[in-house]
Amino acid sequence: MSTVILFMAIILCASILQTSTGFGFSIMATPFLLLLFPPREAIQINLILSLVISLALIVKIRRDIDFPLVKRFVVGSIPGLPLGILIFTLIDMSLLKISISLTIILLTVLLIMKFRIRQSKMRDFLAGGLSGALTTSIGMPGPPLLLYFSGTETRKEKLRGTTLAFYLFIYLVSLGIQVKVAGTTLTVWKSSLQALPVVAIGLVLGQALFSKINQKIFQIFTYVLLLFTGIYLLIENI
Repeated sequence: MSTVILFMAIILCASILQTSTGFGFSIMATPFLLLLFPPREAIQINLILSLVISLALIVKIRRDIDFPLVKRFVVGSIPGLPLGILIFTLIDMSLLKISISLTIILLTVLLIMKFRIRQSKMRDFLAGGLSGALTTSIGMPGPPLLLYFSGTETRKEKLRGTTLAFYLFIYLVSLGIQVKVAGTTLTVWKSSLQALPVVAIGLVLGQALFSKINQKIFQIFTYVLLLFTGIYLLIENI
């Protein structure tokens, strides 16, 4: 029973974050789901529920979507997707997570120190590629996009809309690749189904929270979330 309660609490908090920021679900949920499930199941539950949230929100936030940017992310992610699943099947996951955590911490510190990134089409493609690789390898597409958008000082509405639109593609394709290559289990689908009512509550609460967050608080929250993710992954795998 305690495991079920913890699972539902993780999903609720992550759903609120995803709805209010556009990127919070996988960043928060994946590290904690890995404590409750084997890597394959944790990643696939994350992909399924993140896809559900993106589908539920896409109509409401469509006006905030930068469609040319989404297209470049999608094109960039295509070579990243098979690379990620190759990493998932061949490379030690602890080593991969440590490398990712150190990269996230370093880049976040640079952003806090006011290091800025100039947006370009080539960097759009690169961000999409890194996101694709992280989605199929560890189920976390958010960090590359979040770091990129923070560095270019993208407004929160565009950030949320554009990432959620991109996630519709990346989560669906990544889930298909994961199931095809790594297989799936009944636990993945039962757990995802059980979590849907909690996701619905998170959608409502997250929408209410989004309207109350100003750009400055949003930026600070972004840095805290990135540092938390990087430090947590590092401590968990040392």
